[in-house]
Amino acid sequence: MEQQVRFCTASDGLRLAYATHGRGPPIVRAATWLTHLDFDWQSPVWRHWLVALGDGHTFVRYDERGCGLSDRELGELSLETWVNDLESVVAATGAQRFALLGISGGAAVALVYAARHPERLTHLVLYGGYARGRRLRGSVQREHAKAMTAAIRAGWTESNPACRRLFTMLFLPQGTAEQMDWFDELQRRSTSADNAVRLYDARNAIDAVGTASQITTPTLILHARGDRVVPVEEGRLLAAQIPGARFVLLESDNHILLAQEPAWEEFLSEVRAFLGTERSAPPVTLDELSPRELDVLTLVADGLSNELIASRLCLSVRTVERHLSNVYVKLRVSGKAGRAAAAARFGEAVRADRRAGPGPLGGGTDGGPGGRT
Repeated sequence: MEQQVRFCTASDGLRLAYATHGRGPPIVRAATWLTHLDFDWQSPVWRHWLVALGDGHTFVRYDERGCGLSDRELGELSLETWVNDLESVVAATGAQRFALLGISGGAAVALVYAARHPERLTHLVLYGGYARGRRLRGSVQREHAKAMTAAIRAGWTESNPACRRLFTMLFLPQGTAEQMDWFDELQRRSTSADNAVRLYDARNAIDAVGTASQITTPTLILHARGDRVVPVEEGRLLAAQIPGARFVLLESDNHILLAQEPAWEEFLSEVRAFLGTERSAPPVTLDELSPRELDVLTLVADGLSNELIASRLCLSVRTVERHLSNVYVKLRVSGKAGRAAAAARFGEAVRADRRAGPGPLGGGTDGGPGGRT
């Protein structure tokens, strides 16, 4: 699965970078805070989202103005500007009718677009979203916003990620060390400190509550119960305001659902059922796995724990977890059954490889894991 990156021009002349991958009925994701089309593509935080949503669909996403591959100028920041940017991306892709996905702050943008262009949408999916920014949620949320703005100013671009880790712990409290390190780096790569402050402040002022009641598109709303970035009450508010919307509560504390948690599988199942996704489901092979990932997977199939695998291969447990996270994404498995599913697919591939002769497994099937690093 490869992504194609292109550029279009916003109504005020700024260039917006957008990417497409997959094949099938289109899903367009309204831009969220902190994205980078290239960096996200290999991400242990976002990669499983991209693979799954591009299976059976043409998935469209873009870097918002000031972030990632889009122009780093911001121009005027407002909900109206962000909706206009979404309209520019949709026009550039040529999509006529599509499902619209709004995640986090992208939910308010999706709401306004859906109210203006109901004829263009087949479905509306909102995850971890809100219709009102922190300034409209009471004094506690306003004080929290001030503290986070101060943290951005203090250490956004420094090599020491301490200040950025505050955001990481909110977005991914259940993340692995690798996932947290990646998100720390995403913040610095995605935009400058000045842009981050302006974008954060502008989102805190969003108010699209009055728009929600105008939505006529079939709507699915999902929210993590323990979300520390957007309280679950904001998801319930959306569901109460949008006529006929269905609300699904997910058992997670993460704002961005991770491949290794059961809530991700539930999210994916709900979204696919809602959209009527017909997965392309190409045969899964081991060709994408690195030699070391194959070593780790061989021992998983043998029933070894991560601790025993680490000891056998002279690795740290965290390194084994990182390799397994990559394996799960490449084999398109996740959730509680991810380990067993990966082992089963490995066994199937080994049997097919033996029938076909020499294949991608190399020394891993003859003498067990070798001394690769």
